[in-house]
Amino acid sequence: MKVLAVGDLVGENGLIKLKKELPLIQEAEEIDFTIVNGENAAGGIGISKQNYEELKKLDIDVITMGNHTWGKMDIFKFINDSNIIRPANYSKGVPGKGYTILEKNNKKVAVINLIGRTDMGVLSDNPFSCIDNILNRIEVDIIILDFHAEATAEKVAMSYHLDGRISAMFGTHTHVQTADERIMKNGTGYITDIGMTGPIESVIGMDVKASLKRFVTSLPERYKLANGECKLNGCIFEIDDETCRTNKIYRINC
Repeated sequence: MKVLAVGDLVGENGLIKLKKELPLIQEAEEIDFTIVNGENAAGGIGISKQNYEELKKLDIDVITMGNHTWGKMDIFKFINDSNIIRPANYSKGVPGKGYTILEKNNKKVAVINLIGRTDMGVLSDNPFSCIDNILNRIEVDIIILDFHAEATAEKVAMSYHLDGRISAMFGTHTHVQTADERIMKNGTGYITDIGMTGPIESVIGMDVKASLKRFVTSLPERYKLANGECKLNGCIFEIDDETCRTNKIYRINC
């Protein structure tokens, strides 16, 4: 099975880029299963009902979220749908679910979403114990994790924690694609961050001038989305149908 994971969708221009490029990538690469992180789709923070409806028209199996899950009130209208998940280690009692299980190519595929605890500004439960609990209660063939986290060390530690226990893991949130894709010793495909789908001339999707003003002056300048040409970042995992381990992993940047 070939799995495509697309990095954080940033703003409406990022969505336009996704709509243009995704079908081409899926056809050229013969993709079987697609995951898109959509937590920045609505103006850079959250996801709107309109964004969600547009994403549903594409061949996307699962939409994952992150620290901006609750950025738009619209989310409460569709957070319980089957193809969108939010971090599983959010506090108990919040709406939505932290993982989903789908049938694809005669395989049961579980997609799990977690959020990190280092420098994220979000109160959450321990992601390591959370995924242990999930893995103890699900029976599936293929398991894929989107770990939405700031600290690279936390992501790398998670990769060792899960090596051989899941099929693939990719990081999101930093919006900067890393060049450390690898197959772990026990067969888990891993990359620290798959990057973003959004404006090229930007500071992780935000307007350069506004971002520079924040850093140079330390004044609380409001972030705003950058304009201009966009890129699509992602990663493809080729997962063996027999072993359910990753055989090949490579980045997408277009």
